Amino acid sequence: MHLFGLVLFGFIASFWIFHGLRVAYGAWQLPWIKEIAPAVDADCPSVSILFAARDEEEKLPAALETLSALDYPRLEIVAVDDRSQDSTGRVLDEFARTHPRLHVVHVAQLPPGWLGKPHGLQKAYEASTGEWLLFTDADVRFSRDVLRRAIALAKQRNLDHLTLLCDVEMVGFWETVLLTFFGLAFYIANDPYRATNPKSQMYVGVGAFQLLKRSAYEASGTHRRLAFEVVDDMKLGKIVKQSGFRSGVGISQDAVVVRWHAGLGNIVRGVTKNFFAALGYNLAFVAAAVAALLLTNVLPIAGLFFGHDWIRVFSAIAILIAVGFHAGVDVVTRTSPLYALTYPLGAIFFAYMLLRSTVITLKQGGIVWRDTFYPLDELKRGVV
Repeated sequence: MHLFGLVLFGFIASFWIFHGLRVAYGAWQLPWIKEIAPAVDADCPSVSILFAARDEEEKLPAALETLSALDYPRLEIVAVDDRSQDSTGRVLDEFARTHPRLHVVHVAQLPPGWLGKPHGLQKAYEASTGEWLLFTDADVRFSRDVLRRAIALAKQRNLDHLTLLCDVEMVGFWETVLLTFFGLAFYIANDPYRATNPKSQMYVGVGAFQLLKRSAYEASGTHRRLAFEVVDDMKLGKIVKQSGFRSGVGISQDAVVVRWHAGLGNIVRGVTKNFFAALGYNLAFVAAAVAALLLTNVLPIAGLFFGHDWIRVFSAIAILIAVGFHAGVDVVTRTSPLYALTYPLGAIFFAYMLLRSTVITLKQGGIVWRDTFYPLDELKRGVV
């Protein structure tokens, strides 16, 4: 039994040493958008900003104001009102009357074989004209010069696809515990720096900001390839990478900001449709992910307090690296590094949310997304 414990805790320490430190070093190398000089007018290709909105009347005005204030010379904004039951369509139409850069498309009915969001983004693309496309969400806020800086970064690094890791507003202790751990888990699972390597299979796509050449998007199959894909933002990064185009990831901080879900309960409920989908609706992957979360983030705490000799040493190594990595995420997200001490709590919540997403999806035989039910059998067939 003691030998098993030594092997297990040695493996956990090795994970943090060889994977955690490597990912942390890569994250340190990611470009920060604020350090990129904005492109001058002559270097600014035409850009279409595309988003779909369904029942977003509360968040839309603030997002539209920042979009309309963008300092960019050749810009159009295409917004799709996706079957909204509130005043979203009216808000968009009224804004478009005084802001000629905004064009509104109304979707009254969802055709078979589509999820609402991918269909909305497809319709936005079909109504656009830009050489570059920026896919975003209806509740995202931008700084005035972020688009010039993003174009400059894409050209500087010869990218076809650029996604920016955005700033998520966090209010209160529990929101911050969960969302900062989410940031840590995102880095560990996706290794954004390797997504920039054409030889690596890693990919990244963030719904708040994905900028890509129109030609690359079309050659990758557009959102028609993602028609029934719940995690369409990440999978957009995947199909672009698999099609042989060059991807890149940058850090936006307050240049791209979103208030994701307000409060711990809303975060837990909000990811119900996503977490099981992110693992391809595969129960074996869910079991492995939950075990990995608890073994690498929670078990070392027990090992430090109740273990002996090398088990305690291995536990301390794992904890120190995890805390250091989390503190780095805290600095990027502009929260107190003291939240690094809460990472085991974040891991427990994360595991719970993954299990909850799995159980609810299986129990109801699919997901409910924006008041529309999608059967699990169809969702499995739509996984990219």
